[in-house]
Amino acid sequence: MNEIVLGPNQYGKAEVRVVRVHRETEVHQIRDLNVTSFLRGDFAETFLTGDNSKVLATDTQKNTVYAFAKKYGISSPEEFLLTLGRHFLSYPEVHGGRWLAESYPWERITVEGRPHEHSFVRSTQEIRTAAVTSQDGAEYVLGGFKDLTVLKSTGSEFTGFPRDEYTTLPETTDRIMATDISARWLYQDDAAQAGSVDFDAVFAQVKQIVLEQFAAVHSLSLQQTLYAAGSAVLEAVPQIEDIRFAMPNNHHYVVDLTPFGLENPNEVFEAGVLPYGLMNASVTRAGAQPKPAAWQWIPGFV
Repeated sequence: MNEIVLGPNQYGKAEVRVVRVHRETEVHQIRDLNVTSFLRGDFAETFLTGDNSKVLATDTQKNTVYAFAKKYGISSPEEFLLTLGRHFLSYPEVHGGRWLAESYPWERITVEGRPHEHSFVRSTQEIRTAAVTSQDGAEYVLGGFKDLTVLKSTGSEFTGFPRDEYTTLPETTDRIMATDISARWLYQDDAAQAGSVDFDAVFAQVKQIVLEQFAAVHSLSLQQTLYAAGSAVLEAVPQIEDIRFAMPNNHHYVVDLTPFGLENPNEVFEAGVLPYGLMNASVTRAGAQPKPAAWQWIPGFV
């Protein structure tokens, strides 16, 4: 009989919602995070026998999130996760881990033409993401965002693909292209040190570059647009060594209006839902060393 052993494992507290209001001035700042903490280390016995003598309770991890939000504030999701991770690594049983955050954006309400000091409206453009992984003495920092929905009404085509007996898709030189962009980027090793990079500024810069490339590139395929966006980010942001995307192709189909005696020159579309194309790719610097530990168990990214 084959021997059965415990494989890679981690445990922790998922989706700890914490809202931190910074009241240092009359103009308040808010950070709204959904934090997950996973610990890795000398925990085999809790899986194998139920011995919890080395297990730092998940409730303790939750309480640490709240306490650290008060003690240290939240300057950026990445820096907050770095602080959490380094704290948990001080426990002898903890050899590594992963700390994740989703950051929900809020914008100031405008009153009489001026941003209000302490009133906000939730933005729905995208959700910012961050991840910090500690493994084998190395520290990896991922920034990112998900569900950034974009559409261009022209400037996109799809032609020249192989055809066989199962191909029904017509070629088109003018189509709607729409997608929900999710991106994660890996910072260079030296950028993983808290304080050496402005994570908020990089996030804003990457988002703007990706949007500009989506709009400006005449797209022959969604894959081409993905690579153009990744290349532009790496050219502009030296702190990043690898950026990865997940982009569904949110299909829009031209509606046949001929039964009603109407022409439809790419003006009326049916928005498709399922199924959809899905594009995944990594755009990285030549010669960069692979860092699989940074990406392991990050769903949706190659």
